Amino acid sequence: MAKSKSTFKIRSRFKGDVATIQCQITHPMETGMRKDKKGNLIPAHFIQKFTCEHAGDVVLDTELNTSVSKNPYIKFKLSGAKEGDTLKLHWVDNKGNSDSAELEMKSRRRKKK
Repeated sequence: MAKSKSTFKIRSRFKGDVATIQCQITHPMETGMRKDKKGNLIPAHFIQKFTCEHAGDVVLDTELNTSVSKNPYIKFKLSGAKEGDTLKLHWVDNKGNSDSAELEMKSRRRKKK
């Protein structure tokens, strides 16, 4: 069975031993208060929990709710990281859906003109 496409887009950048992690998750993040074209309420569907692990330690553990916009963007800094380290990211939504991703951290280099 083929694995579905990841909901994660992840990037890392380094400045010394501090990595800046940028993550966008494809998710509808419905509040349960919006109506469709026929006037029916669209059921709530949102990410409840987001976690990130580095070197076996949980470095980010957060609960999200309906106030977060569609396709949430999460950015954070991580001290003590180095290029080649692996980050593990995971989310779970209120319907029991989930996704995980791993990132081998690299610094994106800008091309010189």
